[in-house]
Amino acid sequence: MESLVKFVQDEFVTKNELPEFAAGDTITVYYKIVEGSKTRTQFFRGVVIQRRGTGLTETFTIRKMSGTVGVERIFPVNLPAIEKIEVNKRGKVRRARIFYFRNLTGKKARIKERRR
Repeated sequence: MESLVKFVQDEFVTKNELPEFAAGDTITVYYKIVEGSKTRTQFFRGVVIQRRGTGLTETFTIRKMSGTVGVERIFPVNLPAIEKIEVNKRGKVRRARIFYFRNLTGKKARIKERRR
């Protein structure tokens, strides 16, 4: 049964070519929105909180501040609506899932940039 599911995923799901990014990185995701018969591109820029899952079911969570309210959005890696992803800054964090970032405000909420 598992081999049948794997075969269907390999054959029918399109894989996106995305840049390397991890938790702590600031990225911009450009994705298509369909409104009636029109389509437009919208972007979501924020800090990657986590990447989870493997293969075709992999997702990543992005958090941004909209005024004083934190907004999080979960994107599947292989979402067909994703046009491109830009990595704006590489962050230096010690964990793969930085949920503690939700409780930080002000200068504490800054993430140091990783040297290349």
